[in-house]
Amino acid sequence: MKNKKKELVEQLRKTPVIEVACKKIGIGRATFYRWKKRDQKFAEEAEFALNEGSQLVNDMAESQLITSIKNGNMTGIIFWLKNHHKQYSPKLEVTTKSADLPLTEEQKETIRRSLSMAFNLNINNDENEEATN
Repeated sequence: MKNKKKELVEQLRKTPVIEVACKKIGIGRATFYRWKKRDQKFAEEAEFALNEGSQLVNDMAESQLITSIKNGNMTGIIFWLKNHHKQYSPKLEVTTKSADLPLTEEQKETIRRSLSMAFNLNINNDENEEATN
């Protein structure tokens, strides 16, 4: 079992997808989670290996993105600019002439919905009633 754990940790460094790594060494996902729950050292090593593997995949993806940009791929160019250049990043701008004016309930609800959509949050009207007053 100890060798399988070591194999799995090494596999996670190369392939940071639990299902795939487990299949490659011949164990089930449930075994991985059982080992992780019962063995703190393994849990830490597995987590570290997953992070290393994710960084490896990120590096490969970024390399491919840069190659596509060099080849004139407009989608890649737009993606890069939106995520790496302040001028092109998505923005939410709120302007007002006077912050002292009281808001109507309809305006408060519009703000709640807008923030919910902008930040992909599930804003509860009751919890945030005080925040908008």
